[in-house]
Amino acid sequence: MITVSNQEGDTIRQTSVRYEPSNMQFSMMKTDERTSATESTISVVVGKKTLFLFNLNEPDNPVDLEFQQCYGNIVCYSWYGDGYIMIGFTSGIFVVISTYIREIGQEIFQARDHKDNLTSIAVSQTLNKAATCGDNCIKIHDLAELKDMYAIINLDDENKGLGTLSWTDDGQLLALSTQRGSLHVFLTKLPVLGDACSTRIAYLTSLLEVTVANPVEGQLPIVVSVDVEPNFVAVGIYHLAVGMNNRAWFYVLGENGVKKLKDVEYLGTVASVCLHSDYAAALFEGKVQLHLIESKILDAQEERETRLFPAVDDKCRILCHALTGDFLIYGTDTGVIQYFYVEDWQFVDDYRHPVSVKKIFPDPNGTRLVFIDEKSDGFVYCPVNGTTYEIPDFSPTIKGVLWENWPMDKGVFVAYDDDKVYTYVFHKGTIQGSKVILAGGTKIPFSHKPLLLYNGELTCQTQSGKINNIYLGTHSFLHSLKNVGPNELRQMLAQTLMLKRILNDHAAWNELARACLRHMEVDFAIRVYRKIGNVGMVMSLEGIKGIEEYNLLAGHLAMFTEDFSLAEDLYLASSCPVAALEMRRDLLHWDSALQLAKRLAPDQIPFISKEYAVQLEVMGDYVNALAHYEKGITGDNKEHDEVCLAGVAQMSIRMGDIRRGVNQALRHPSRVLKRECGAILENMKQFSEAAQLYEKGLYYDKAASVYIRCKNWAKVGELLPHVSSPKIHLQYAKAKEADGRYKEAVVAYENAKQWNSVIRIYLDHLNSPEKAVSIVRETQSLDGAKMVARFFLQLGDYGSAIQFLVMSKCNNEAFTLAQQHNKMEIYADIIGSEDTTNEDYQSIALYFEGEKQHFQAGKFFLLCGQYSRALKHFLKCSSSEDNVAIEMAIETVGQAKDELLTSQLIDHLMGETDGMPKDAKYLFRLYMALKKYQEASRTAIIIAREEQSAGKYRNAHDVLFSMYAELKSQKIKIPSEMAANLMILHSYVLVKIHVKNGDHMKGARMLIRVANNISKFPSHIVPILTSTVIECHRAGLKNSAFSFAAMLMRPEYRNKIDAKYKRKIEAMVRRPDTSETEEATTPCPFCDFLLPEYELLCPGCKNNIPYCIATGRHMLKDDWTVCPHCDFPALYSEFETMLNTASTCPMCSEKLNSAQLKKIPDCTQYLRTEVEQ
Repeated sequence: MITVSNQEGDTIRQTSVRYEPSNMQFSMMKTDERTSATESTISVVVGKKTLFLFNLNEPDNPVDLEFQQCYGNIVCYSWYGDGYIMIGFTSGIFVVISTYIREIGQEIFQARDHKDNLTSIAVSQTLNKAATCGDNCIKIHDLAELKDMYAIINLDDENKGLGTLSWTDDGQLLALSTQRGSLHVFLTKLPVLGDACSTRIAYLTSLLEVTVANPVEGQLPIVVSVDVEPNFVAVGIYHLAVGMNNRAWFYVLGENGVKKLKDVEYLGTVASVCLHSDYAAALFEGKVQLHLIESKILDAQEERETRLFPAVDDKCRILCHALTGDFLIYGTDTGVIQYFYVEDWQFVDDYRHPVSVKKIFPDPNGTRLVFIDEKSDGFVYCPVNGTTYEIPDFSPTIKGVLWENWPMDKGVFVAYDDDKVYTYVFHKGTIQGSKVILAGGTKIPFSHKPLLLYNGELTCQTQSGKINNIYLGTHSFLHSLKNVGPNELRQMLAQTLMLKRILNDHAAWNELARACLRHMEVDFAIRVYRKIGNVGMVMSLEGIKGIEEYNLLAGHLAMFTEDFSLAEDLYLASSCPVAALEMRRDLLHWDSALQLAKRLAPDQIPFISKEYAVQLEVMGDYVNALAHYEKGITGDNKEHDEVCLAGVAQMSIRMGDIRRGVNQALRHPSRVLKRECGAILENMKQFSEAAQLYEKGLYYDKAASVYIRCKNWAKVGELLPHVSSPKIHLQYAKAKEADGRYKEAVVAYENAKQWNSVIRIYLDHLNSPEKAVSIVRETQSLDGAKMVARFFLQLGDYGSAIQFLVMSKCNNEAFTLAQQHNKMEIYADIIGSEDTTNEDYQSIALYFEGEKQHFQAGKFFLLCGQYSRALKHFLKCSSSEDNVAIEMAIETVGQAKDELLTSQLIDHLMGETDGMPKDAKYLFRLYMALKKYQEASRTAIIIAREEQSAGKYRNAHDVLFSMYAELKSQKIKIPSEMAANLMILHSYVLVKIHVKNGDHMKGARMLIRVANNISKFPSHIVPILTSTVIECHRAGLKNSAFSFAAMLMRPEYRNKIDAKYKRKIEAMVRRPDTSETEEATTPCPFCDFLLPEYELLCPGCKNNIPYCIATGRHMLKDDWTVCPHCDFPALYSEFETMLNTASTCPMCSEKLNSAQLKKIPDCTQYLRTEVEQ
């Protein structure tokens, strides 16, 4: 039975249990509703097997927790934390359960701590540790992480077994009873006593042991055994002091070990001691005693051996003190901080604070000091200039401050409390002056006391008498570089640059540069801005980096960081206060600029007023804009005053003072002002004044437009010659047409490019159809064409009506009209020249087919792409149309590219259908149209032969040349027969040119070439031979003249010789003269073989040599040109000479002059053979 009673003995609750209860405890279960903080739950072990939980608030719902049989009996249990229970079992197992209603019955943690048995467990909430004992050992766990073993204590001499464990309330001692009857007490944590001087630290490692170490310089720790359990520890450069109550023991830390020096008794209980190289300072009962540690060090006066502070007549109490290499510093309850200079043995500085100073923390040199006052506010004090700076975001729980001992970070210090370390930086030189900033915070582990700060690494003392190093979060960037030397750093930087691994975050670089500006690191800022390519900032900083005055330089830098108010204050405090005015003007802060100008530069007020007025005008504040424009007038700066007067004019109009504004604008020389004021007046519906200003400003289009709005046609008429806007001309034209003044209206419509209206007035009102027709033809107006068509239709001129209906794209109406009035030929002619649809062409073709007009039907079937029907009609054409019809048929077959139609036309041309073969030229043209160039070339040779036989040598030449050019353009080999025939015919053509120019030698040479091929000129054998004889005789080629004269004496030619030459030729034969001028030789362009200049076949390389189209000679490499039209070669010098008297190419007959010729240095491409060998 379990009974619960109150303090009067009254029974409150009662419940029965199944077995014998034991180990009863009060506690509180975890529930969802945390309404009561009283211990409302009773826990009891029942029958050594189960744990019974009885909630006084819910007596009807007790909880009975049973555990696994293998655990054995419950030995003991303990509540801890937020409703957790730790239970130990005889088998050596302990488990943790939660009493939270949702988790009840579940094991949170279970571990076998002991192999055979477990006798007791104990929990220390203060230490957050749990201990179990059994199997001759104690095991300690951390409650935050139960699976981690914190410590194991072995008790091998206890062979009868262990008893019960218990912690003291503060967790410092752990007691254990044993079956043998002994009691063991263990020290679980040491008093956290430690001190630091420079980079040397001293800390308590056991109750009677102090360790001195220098973790920065890597010296081996020195262990000092002390005589008493100390209350305070202090370390200096060469000494260690420990003490309790009013006594202190001093030890010398020598190279050969530690030696006890002496003990000192003070006049009261010592609160703290500070040491440095020679002196010690002890604080006790509101006083500080400064004394030499070793008397023999100084041979000084006795008064320098010791001194008591404060003086007798000073009624203050000292609350804190510190000792540096040069100074004893202390703070009092009256708020005074005193600096005592040990060297001169006198006070050198004092600072009075409004409230008492509780703690002070000087930096290693004593030039900066952090102090905490009774309000728990923190400050940095600089004794050099006697200024203090409040530390921002200073926590009231701060217990101490450590200054950075790394020489490069002199302004860094940390403030710490039980949970966190706050990093602060004291910036001495920034654009805002000296200030303290909070850099960040770092959490510190439980029961860690900071002793030393060096390069972001915090050395802390723990309760276990050990030290632990913590990296500050604000210095995390140093982790990877902690053990890297300068040489390695340079190598890493070089590698980074080579690999281009530089940070490319533009925002980060900008932030770095801005930080440099804030800290006045101008040179470094220039380097950063140059890296990110900010040319403007680099140039600006280069311009100011030589400034030595602090305020002026800081003002510039504050402006660059966009802190303009600070920049202004700094400028005004500098030797150049006008820089503040310049900055405000550049920033368009006109109000501020005007205020500054009144003090600094009154002569600048008009110019600033003008700029301010412009801004106010843009913002719509016309009243103030007008006032500032008026203030801006100087009377002696013409250009500036004109701007101000223009502003006065515009603002006056906007304010409603129209007369003043208009008069001002009219007097002002600016056209632009008149236009702008006119626009303002136009928007205000003041049309008369607006038009007046536009006209005065020569903006005639605008003026006319406004005059039209107020119906002032007379003024519009005056301005019209100057007006270019079609819109205004159109408005004027409509007004004049409405008044019946058509001639003026038509001129205005023409100026407005309204051609339909012009045509309408010419037709309807001015009866000038010829002008209307002229305009329609010129402008191609569709609507105008329709109007003209209707006009001619009314007159009965159907041909003209059809023409203009087609022009207006009314093809159906035109076709119908042509059908009705039998004007289809006219319609067909018109539509054939237009861009017309196939349907229109087909309609016309069908009409002509019905009328049996085969040529016209075929023509329009061809246009609409019906090639078969077109060819059928062309072949049916009468003989009078035969030539044109065959040409059209060839064009049809050429477009159709249809084998069947081609064979039909060939049959027709060969006479297969009607027995009448047609002229071969048509077959040639057919082959050309079909791009059958081989057949065309054969046909061309036949045609040329027929033309030659008929004596039409130029026609034959042109046929062969056109075929030659076509084959060449298609990159087809030219038949050798065609090339030879063209060469002979061209030689004949050249004869006339050279004889006409009086060059008988060239004429003779060409005639010799022609005469040698006389069979190709059957119609003119005798005249050609006669000409050859005469020209050879004239050129001095007597032997050649005799040869061809003898040929003429043949019976078949003799009687055909012209009578006037016959006797001379007979005499030439009777009295032969065989002398002959020898033909000059020139090199072959292929192989450089020397051969006669008119010879075209090289005996050396057997190549046919290209011939000159100007002389007939073979070509030379170094005198090569071509006709730019036909691309035939010629000797440059000879062709140029020929073109001085002729104006066409002898080969293609195209217009040509010598300026178009270009000498070709490399003729290789022209030596490639184009002729079949």
